[in-house]
This record gives sequence, C-alpha cells and structure tokens, in this order.
Amino acid sequence: MKRRELLRRLRQEGCVFLRAGGKHDIYVNPKTGKKQPVLRHSEIDEHLARHILRYLGLEQ
Repeated sequence: MKRRELLRRLRQEGCVFLRAGGKHDIYVNPKTGKKQPVLRHSEIDEHLARHILRYLGLEQ
C-alpha cells in the first residue's frame, strides 16, 4: 500500500497527525486515544498497514 493512501484513509477516519519522530510520524485516533507510528517509506507492507488500521480501531 502506498503511504499516501494509508494517510488519506487515516485522515478520512478522523485520525490526526500528532508529531514527527526520527523515521516515522505519530498519528492518533481521538475517538480511542490510541497512538501509532507510521513509517515514512513510500511503500508500506500490506500486513503493517492492516495492523496500523486495526490498532487505531479503524478496521475489524
């Protein structure tokens, strides 16, 4: 999955950018309060993308 597709999905679901890390950005879901790092690679593995979405409470 392309990083920009994942970020678009996160924003559509209500997640917001919290801060920049060394090699990743931190996004938070205000509904659940959970925070998750998102790598700055242009391509993100499908399994990792699903994990990020699931952890933030966006995919079941």
